[in-house]
Amino acid sequence: MKLKNKVAIITGASRGIGKAIALSFAREGASVTIAARTTTESKLITGTIHKTADEIRALGGKALPIKTDITSQEDVEAMVQKTMEEFKRIDILVNNAAANRPALFKDMPLKFWDMILEVNLRGAVLCTKAVLPIMMDQKEGHIINISSIVTRNIHHKPMTGLAYDVSKAAINRFTMGLAVELKEYHISVNALMPDNTETEGWSYLNPTEDRSGWQKPEMWGGYSVFVATQDPTAFTGKILPLEELKKEEGG
Repeated sequence: MKLKNKVAIITGASRGIGKAIALSFAREGASVTIAARTTTESKLITGTIHKTADEIRALGGKALPIKTDITSQEDVEAMVQKTMEEFKRIDILVNNAAANRPALFKDMPLKFWDMILEVNLRGAVLCTKAVLPIMMDQKEGHIINISSIVTRNIHHKPMTGLAYDVSKAAINRFTMGLAVELKEYHISVNALMPDNTETEGWSYLNPTEDRSGWQKPEMWGGYSVFVATQDPTAFTGKILPLEELKKEEGG
């Protein structure tokens, strides 16, 4: 039970990588807040915060599903307050929630560009801001940002679109800079960089792609546990694609 007595908030945990991380954390003993907007099943994409919470409880774990729009400061602050009321502490934040509408820049309406940046970047900033005072008082914490391999691969296939790519590049720089600022508080900030992953959302957007070689969400759940159990004063400011994670874990 590597995360026994720890409390984690995971955004976008109704499905995909976020759900896999939530389940992995729960298996290792963490109490988990499931923060996302989806409360009822969609006809297009499966998964809700309540379904993830039920799966965690079926494992014998503790889960708190909270409907949260991470672009709303009011929603985020309420989510953090409810987590504290229920679990009394916050040890780990996983900024996983993301949005995308892949399109060429010339074809993308500005409202979609703004939406993607607001969810992927501002959402992570709001959640981080909200948990920081708690982690600083505790003098320890882990912030894990979910970035993407697209920040190192200009010709990624399927196309993710510049708005998404720019948002993830910003997440990388946010990770590196914040890690320096928070090191004295024993709070680590790291970013994971998945490639194409077999999630409900990305599969829905790319129904004709051959997904046989895609990564699995469960793998990122396992690596998130690894990152969340490292010494926050030594293991911080890292931008971690799969090959780097394998090296770190092997070392």
